[in-house]
Amino acid sequence: MEFSNALVQQAKDGDPAAVDTILRGLEPIMRGFFTRRIGHRTEVDDLVQNSLIRVHRSIADLQEVSRLKAFAMKGALYELQDFYRGRYSAREMLHDILEPFGGAVAPERSGDRIDLDRAMESLTPLARRIIELRQLGFKYTEIADDIQSSEAAVKMQVKRAFEKLRGLLGALVLLLSQAW
Repeated sequence: MEFSNALVQQAKDGDPAAVDTILRGLEPIMRGFFTRRIGHRTEVDDLVQNSLIRVHRSIADLQEVSRLKAFAMKGALYELQDFYRGRYSAREMLHDILEPFGGAVAPERSGDRIDLDRAMESLTPLARRIIELRQLGFKYTEIADDIQSSEAAVKMQVKRAFEKLRGLLGALVLLLSQAW
């Protein structure tokens, strides 16, 4: 399904009907994404739902309305990574514990969210391109062909990029936790 820039802008501006249209359109795309990666498991429904919630909560932060699908799939990728790393159920339990207290970030501190897009900007353009292609589901060999490099070099770029992001985001989390 294609989403017009006008529809995405309406959703970004808070129009509930536009948001509903977008979420309904994204649901089968995300369901297919998760099913291709983990099969027909009961967790697919949870992954889709949590990804759609992620889009709903952060659509106002979308900077380029023409990149809605990439924005949504980035959130889906993060959900899948949490699932693969075994952090999925623990994260849900933490969310349930924090929910009575207003969630992980108090409303007056909502500006203190970790900005992954800004962290990604710290990467080289090549590393950013590789990470974006990986999150879209491309294999290392396909990426290597695309950027005219070796598969080993692509894997090393991914490793270094994640190390850099971990360092940046870890430092940011430490600063935020000290500020609270």
